[in-house]
Amino acid sequence: MLTNRALWIIERNLDRQITLSEIADICGVSKTHLAHAFGASTGISVMRYLRGRRLSAAAQALADGAPNILTLALEIGYSSHEAFSRAFHLQFGCTPEMVRQTANTEGLTMVKALKPSEGSGIKLENPRFVAGPPMLAVGLAERHSLDTAHNIAAQWQRFMAVYGDIPDKVNPIPVGVTTNMDEDGNFEYVCAVEVSKFPAGLSGLAQIRIPAQNYAVFLHSEHIARIVETYRVILNEWLPANHCVAADGPSLERHLETFDPRTGFGGVEIWIPLADASDSNRCEFAAYGTGAAASRPAASS
Repeated sequence: MLTNRALWIIERNLDRQITLSEIADICGVSKTHLAHAFGASTGISVMRYLRGRRLSAAAQALADGAPNILTLALEIGYSSHEAFSRAFHLQFGCTPEMVRQTANTEGLTMVKALKPSEGSGIKLENPRFVAGPPMLAVGLAERHSLDTAHNIAAQWQRFMAVYGDIPDKVNPIPVGVTTNMDEDGNFEYVCAVEVSKFPAGLSGLAQIRIPAQNYAVFLHSEHIARIVETYRVILNEWLPANHCVAADGPSLERHLETFDPRTGFGGVEIWIPLADASDSNRCEFAAYGTGAAASRPAASS
């Protein structure tokens, strides 16, 4: 499992500076792939977990009598005493000096090592592979963290209130777009609809250009509230096992015509962009909208 490999790498390298890019390279995936997979599995970003583990190790070292705070700060990747103290106070609500003086970590919210996951109960069907053309979309964009992703349901409700004002729709069924995830696990989610051209005069809505991408398209047939579990299996298990890497481009959620926004049942397709079509050279990519392997239409959210 991808997240389990990342957890091992983090624990093995707590004593030196390591970046998200380096962890992803060691795991053989892109930064975006690792960030999505780790977040879906743990509910915390890779770098937030890494910082928490390093600061917790530093707090324990101070409680055990580490003599030089600056040396300790440099060892775990901070450039100065001041930068380390700011991060330490933000994590624990006290200064490094206070922990060293009291010689204990009682009352501190220490970040303990996460246990490797044993997998999910979600049953995942093999995907189909689709060559998606460039796409224009208009929608309501909001920034989320892994802690606030539950707010996306309300975002859809706000978007549907203005959905009817958007002209030139290519497909009447909206699409969810996830993009621009940063190292702290913050990402942009757009409740959108595909359009033939960008409209003028619509304030408060984002205009998105989605490049041509090759997608692995997975069916999430469970309740919509469990979609993060399907992402977890896709990103942590199916893609690595099949030598596929998620690209840094936007991923899509297309609801089926049978999807009922009142109940959350009916099915959603998850379109994961692949970093290199050669990773799936055993599969034929069907042009979106044509042939038996092409996309099934999405349904209203």
